[in-house]
This record gives sequence, structure tokens and C-alpha cells, in this order.
Amino acid sequence: MDVDRDVFYDASDASTMMQFYKRLFPYKSIYTWLNHQHAPQKLFTHREFAFNLPGDVIIRYISFNTMEDMKKEVIRMNPTRFEIGPICTIRPKDRKTRPGALKPLQRELVFDIDMTDYDEIRTCCSGKGICRRCWGFIAAAVKVMDNVLRSNFGYKHILWVYSGRRGIHCWISDEEAMGLTDEQRKSVLGWLEVIKGGKDMTKKVNVRFAGGPLHPSLSNAVESLRGTFPKLILDDQKCFDSKEQTDTLLDLLGDKDIALKLRKRWLKRPRSSSEKWSDIKDEVVSQAQELGKKPADAPLYKAVEDIVLQYTYPRMDSEVSKHRNHLLKSPFCVHPGTGRVCVPVDPENVENFDPERVPTVDQLLKELDAVGTKDVAMSEDGTPQHAGSDWEKTSLKPYVDILDAHVRGLMEISRLKRRQNGGDASLEY
Repeated sequence: MDVDRDVFYDASDASTMMQFYKRLFPYKSIYTWLNHQHAPQKLFTHREFAFNLPGDVIIRYISFNTMEDMKKEVIRMNPTRFEIGPICTIRPKDRKTRPGALKPLQRELVFDIDMTDYDEIRTCCSGKGICRRCWGFIAAAVKVMDNVLRSNFGYKHILWVYSGRRGIHCWISDEEAMGLTDEQRKSVLGWLEVIKGGKDMTKKVNVRFAGGPLHPSLSNAVESLRGTFPKLILDDQKCFDSKEQTDTLLDLLGDKDIALKLRKRWLKRPRSSSEKWSDIKDEVVSQAQELGKKPADAPLYKAVEDIVLQYTYPRMDSEVSKHRNHLLKSPFCVHPGTGRVCVPVDPENVENFDPERVPTVDQLLKELDAVGTKDVAMSEDGTPQHAGSDWEKTSLKPYVDILDAHVRGLMEISRLKRRQNGGDASLEY
């Protein structure tokens, strides 16, 4: 492990955060992402922000008129991080002058996938820990979710953002997603949720009607996860090596006779996770031959599919997705526990993303120091006048580029809608 990247960031270092907000935070990219165009509209001016300050202080119902207002206030307040909430019926900052008028109206459809929900499965880390090996669970979840959201729901404007420690957030900015009511969000979540139950490994997958085949969407997910399962679950995590893990696996088969047969075989000669899984697949073929069916029609085959889903299908924090007024950490904030920046992730290459290689705020400031400020005009507050675009000179640039590419898609949709509305942006929302 790179020692320099494993130093935990001290959220009380206000001067470090001040330099980050003055010189590195990509305000323009965040503003255009939320606003969908250059001129301020209600998507931004009626948006709730919340600042997290040292001492676990949270200030809610903040709103801004322009990007410059946001930048000035963030620098003035110097939060340890800030969060983004819904677009409201009135400007959140006006709520005291209009009692009862503030209500959530729109917001991105969001999802939160946290590594701690995989603690009963992963063997390399636990709790707050995360490494590239167990990132494979997040990568598998992103691949499945991104495909389902695009193919089954038709969403196009999907942004994935690393949470800064052990998870990933999904923000969907399509107009249809933005306008979902709380009940509709719960329905979407209910459709997507597959893993049910608490922190144990009893059977969590119950998605078949009368024991029939999987829904086509889940069947496609299983096909996608078949390539992930052997490498992640069998070879890397070795999820079925121990006696306890083996007992769980055999229980999930749902066939006591086959489970007893395999248990006796494995007690005679120790088998690896991969070898045990191979034995189970052989039992699927044997069962199908006995019944005169194709392997895919054998009852044990369904159990195998359910096991693949239970160990690799996305696990979501449901509370994050259900309500429009939920706050979620802004992209490019700094995680106070790790010092890592919450950066966007390309879903096409998510399996190559390494959370331990994400730039930290200290690293980025050192990169700026290495570039130097020679012959650069300075502002009265002692920061370079070009501050705000300094991220272009650091390892933060590729991540801002991902957000900007996402923003261009939103801006194009906004431009087309303005043309349809005769140039009146106010008709859009």
C-alpha cells in the first residue's frame, strides 16, 4: 500500500480545506451539472444545500442565486463537506418569511451502495476498510445497476461518484427521474431491490413467482454476473473455503439430499471454493439427466442462479433513494476520514478503479506546489487569480473531465428544450 495515501485527513485542518475550496473545487462543473444550463434557473436557485462544519454542526436550507454566490459562501463557511438536497417550491433561504411554503419538488433519483453491506461476504476487509479486491463487489453492482437503469428504465444521464471511503453514489438527472414522487421512488427501489434480510447469510433472494423462472431483467443480470462470480467470489474472496461458509452454501442449495451428498464428499477430501462450485454444477447436470430435462430446467439450477444473485447483486441503502428531501454528499467534496476526494467514476471502467489511488486533498495541494505560482498574479486573499481552474494542473483533472462530459449531455437536452419552448427556459420546470 502507498503509505502517503493511507494517511487519514484531519477534518479540523481548516487551512487545508480553505486552500482546497479556493484553488481546486470545480464550482463551474458542479453548478452546470445541477443547473443544466449557464443562466441560473430554479434547478439551482431553489436547490437546498447543507454545510457540515467542525463539531458535527449541520446548517441546512442554504440556497444560492448564482455560481459565484455558491463559491463565495463555500469559501466563507469553509465546511468539512457539503451536501445537496432537492429543488423546492421556494428558495430554501426564504423559508422563514414564507412559513409552510417550503416543500421538496424535484431531485435527482439517487442510490447509495455501501461496502459494509457486503461484510458477511467479503473476506479481505470489514467495516470501514476497503481495498481494490473488495472493490470488485462495487464494480459488479455498478455494472448491473447501470445496465438496468438504462435498459429497463430508459435513463441516460447517470453519474456515478465514489463516496470517498467505502461506497459509491448514483445520481440520475433525467427529467423523468427528477420528477418522481416519493411513492414512485419507493416503487423504483422496490423493483430494483433483490437482496432482503439482515446481517446474516440465510437465503435473501426470493424473486420467483411460484418457483418459476427469473424475470428477464434478473436473468440478464445473472448472465452478466456469471463472469464476475468465479473470479470475485471463488478465486479472490474464497467465500466457500471455511466450514461455516460451506454450511451456508449447502443450505442455500435448498436440497437436503444433495447437500448431504456433497458434505460427505468434501469431508473426505478438502476442496477449494472453486472446486466446490464445480461439484455443484456437476450436480445440476446430474439432476437434469435424472429428470430428463435440460440443465437450465433443473430445480438445482434455480438455486445456483439465486446464489449468484445473493453474493454479487447490488445491495442498496434504501433510505437514500425513497425521499426527495434526502441530502447526499456533493461530488468533489473531501471525505473527512480519509482525505480522499469524492470523484466521479466511469461505469465502463469501474472494475479498474482503485479507491486507494484516489487523490487526497493533501496530495493535490502538493501537486499545485510542485507546479508553482511563479509570475502568477495574486488576489488580495493570497490565492492565485486563476484559482478555481487549478484542478486542471493536478491528478483531479480526469475526474472533472468525467463530470463535464456528463454535463454536456444535460446541457444539450436543455438547449433542445429551450428551442422547443421558443427560448423560454422557465417553461422547462
